[in-house]
This record gives sequence, structure tokens and C-alpha cells, in this order.
Amino acid sequence: MRKIRRYRAVIFFGAMLVLSSVLVVLQYRANQSLHLELRESLILLQSRGYTNEAGRLYNKLLQDLPKLSNRGLMDDFQRTRGLVNPSEPQPDNPVWRYHWVVSNELETRSESTLVRARKLAEE
Repeated sequence: MRKIRRYRAVIFFGAMLVLSSVLVVLQYRANQSLHLELRESLILLQSRGYTNEAGRLYNKLLQDLPKLSNRGLMDDFQRTRGLVNPSEPQPDNPVWRYHWVVSNELETRSESTLVRARKLAEE
């Protein structure tokens, strides 16, 4: 019992650290789930002809794009690639526009990753 009283600040700090870590992981998963739900809703609304609503979801997805990981970008790219014809421009289709924005973002990130890798190789 004395040891608990003696180290209660350390125990309290450790418990708070574990709790905050769990909360960070839960928030990260919730954000990922929200992004996936937005993407799938965009696809569903566009396929059913609700272009205005799909356009609003497209704008929300664009706001999330800078925070999205490379893996998330690749998932979005692969999911939308099968739904649109990349060689045929469809500027009125939000899914097509989102596919191209994701594609361009992947190219930009790939270039910065390549530059970083070359810098590491030179050191």
C-alpha cells in the first residue's frame, strides 16, 4: 500500500498516457471510417443520379485530401478507377473529377517521395 501512495503520480501519469493513446487511435479510426463512408456515398449518389448531393460530398472529400495518407489515396484511386473511364473526360461526373484529383495528388506525392529518397541516397 505504501508503494502505491509513493508512486501514485507515476501511476496516474501512466494511466493518463495509456488512455490518451487509446483515444488517439479511436479518433484515427473514426476519421478513416468517415472518409470511407463519404467516398462510398459519393459513388452511390452519383450512380443513382443525385448529382447535386454527390457534388457536395465531392467538396467534403476534397477538404480531407491533404490529410489523407498515401495508402488512403491509393485505396480511393483503385476504388474509383473501376467506375470511370480515365481516358474519357466527364467533367460533370463528381466521381470522375475525384478520381483525377486523387490521381494528381498521388503523382505529386510520388515526386516528393522520389526527391526525398534521392536525397537520402546522396547522404
